[in-house]
Amino acid sequence: MENATKQAAVRYAQNGQGPLLGYDETSGVRILHVDGLAFKDLNKDGKLDPYEDWRLPPEERARDLASKMTIEQIAGLMLYSSHQAIPGNMGWFPATYAGGQSFPDSGAAPGDLSDQQLDFLSNDHIRHILVTRVQSPEVAARWNNNVQAYAERLGLGIPANNSSDPRHGSDTSKEFNAGAGGAISMWPESMGLAATFDPAVAREFGEIASREYRALGLSTALSPQVDLATDPRWFRFGMTFGEDPRLAADMARAYIDGFQTSEGSAEIADGWGSDSVNAMVKHWPGGGSGEAGRDAHFGYGKYAVYPGNNFEEHLLPFTEGAFRLAGKTGAASAVMPYYTISVGQDPVNGENVGNAYNAYLIRDLLRGKYGYDGVVCTDWGITADEGADIERLFPGGRCWGVEEGHTVAQRHYKLLMAGVDQFGGNNDAGPVIEAYRIGVEAHGEAFMRARFEQSAVRLLKNMFRLGLFENPYLNPGESAALVGNPAFMEAGYRAQLRSVVMLKNEGVLPLAKRKKVYVPKRKLPADTDWMGNPVPPSEAYPINLAVVQKYFEVTDRPADADFALVCIESPRSTKGYSKADTEAGGNGYIPISLQYRPYTAEQARETSLAGDPRDVLNRSYKGKTAAVANEGDLDAVLETKRLMNGKPVVVSIALSNPAVAAEFEPSADAILAHFGVQDQAILDILTGAFEPQALLPFQMPADMNAVEAQLEDVPHDMDVYVDSAGLAYDFAFGLNWSGVIEDARTSRYAKKRRTS
Repeated sequence: MENATKQAAVRYAQNGQGPLLGYDETSGVRILHVDGLAFKDLNKDGKLDPYEDWRLPPEERARDLASKMTIEQIAGLMLYSSHQAIPGNMGWFPATYAGGQSFPDSGAAPGDLSDQQLDFLSNDHIRHILVTRVQSPEVAARWNNNVQAYAERLGLGIPANNSSDPRHGSDTSKEFNAGAGGAISMWPESMGLAATFDPAVAREFGEIASREYRALGLSTALSPQVDLATDPRWFRFGMTFGEDPRLAADMARAYIDGFQTSEGSAEIADGWGSDSVNAMVKHWPGGGSGEAGRDAHFGYGKYAVYPGNNFEEHLLPFTEGAFRLAGKTGAASAVMPYYTISVGQDPVNGENVGNAYNAYLIRDLLRGKYGYDGVVCTDWGITADEGADIERLFPGGRCWGVEEGHTVAQRHYKLLMAGVDQFGGNNDAGPVIEAYRIGVEAHGEAFMRARFEQSAVRLLKNMFRLGLFENPYLNPGESAALVGNPAFMEAGYRAQLRSVVMLKNEGVLPLAKRKKVYVPKRKLPADTDWMGNPVPPSEAYPINLAVVQKYFEVTDRPADADFALVCIESPRSTKGYSKADTEAGGNGYIPISLQYRPYTAEQARETSLAGDPRDVLNRSYKGKTAAVANEGDLDAVLETKRLMNGKPVVVSIALSNPAVAAEFEPSADAILAHFGVQDQAILDILTGAFEPQALLPFQMPADMNAVEAQLEDVPHDMDVYVDSAGLAYDFAFGLNWSGVIEDARTSRYAKKRRTS
């Protein structure tokens, strides 16, 4: 293994009528000249192989390279690394440098490779790396160059395909300045893009985000998440494009076209090129119908249910959106199935196993009926044995449906036979190689070699199309200048403004600048986060007062204020399971609440739709009570209403899920709802610098009984809240200064609104 501190020594070769070639001068790669053109001799054999010939189509190059790879190399190509932070001391998993030292003790530079990265690149042949946090764009670019140089030194010279989960969320406290840049452009969450009801906004996001990704050394986006959010309690609700299949399909299509399309000089062929980023659309066939809103990252949430027999509608964001692009790339280049067991949706084999394991869902439906031939990559950690602690995400895997009776290698084999190409979050090639041997025993060497090469071709095509084999290297200075540049920051801020929904305005907004505002602090008790880690109690202002002071005078005396601004979040509920309940003799299952006050599920189902005899067959929580962590948000609204003594109270609510507005709406004179924006965007709308224009991309429930009555797999089926002005908080509802918005967007997307 080479020293982690060895830095890339990048050199470039010009091509008169071809691509710029980038290579590391210490890698052993040399430039070949054929027919007056330059090519990289990646396998260092002194001749031009088809996979090294950039004139050939990606499919032909990928087939040639796959045929040259050993089974061990293909097994490594099939792996997708666990989460990697740059440098490694910022991550979830411990990383060491320079032979076992901590990052601070090692003297390593932030862009150096960790011991673990060097190991999985060389020994496990991994070429797909999931990047989480990065110290800066410049550090990310240097790390990318070091990764690519190290990979180029090995074997066939296959570059790394680095990727990222969504990373363009807004830092709420940061001030927007039209002339300044940032670490990366800030945009609303996916639900906020959906709230614009304008696919052009999603397209612009994709175009800008892809440029920034490539400048960070990222060539695959583990997004968009297009699951139909048909159960309002689902933890990942706010990461989707909402509950409407038509809106979600349109947003998915535009988002992916933006990410994948290169134009002009950046285009290599068929819409792909140096500005393109592969989009891995998720989660086939949809994970938004988890029973009672529970999430399948955890064993207690492993089942997706379809009481409305509405499975087919969940496919539409994929089949009508992600697989039917307007641009030349045609379809999302990769698909990720979700962890869930889609109960009763396998009419061929009758299997109730995790979606990626289900041959009907992957091989017959996705690949067969819908003709999808791109990469299928599992969600992270589905082949490992499940953990001992049902409430903690780590350690342990999410091997739902095959927890028993399968070794880790047998799970890999089952996935391969179902049509999967890649294993998310796996750094060890051993079980993949063992799966190959299982297949050889069952089908023979020729069959399994062909099956491995089939996946290798799909994976390699996504790298050839982006020009990674010709030049995977970056100029760190150029990366720092491009990522988060002022034009990109401004585009993101415009999208934030367009994503804020005004739900109520009793003649209060817009407000004149320099009025006096009272902002109550937000108090939160001790809690645990989604991963099960403790979160200490806090008491702090929920908005950056320095930014507020540029718009209004701030006072801590309600009697002196002209109005109050109360900033809250949607109810931060349980995940639907409680160890305390099991210790008290219960089954462990409790409600997921969307209201602030403690909720008792008097109208829940008597018997759950799905269960597991190893765990508990009836997962009903009827009659049980759940409390939320931020009940104090409601107290803040009610107390502020009392303290203001009739003066206006404005509520700003960050919605990660729908909320029972009945608890706070009567005490608010105006309500703005948002999905992750900078504080400044709220203030610009409050003062009339921007007229609200967004619409709700989902329904807001009348109460928790309405939530219990709706069917997990059916959109638009809730009784919605009707406010004190008689307005229904339904899908596609929103206000501007003139009243209820009725325009081309509502004509295209709105369903008939309920009024009771």
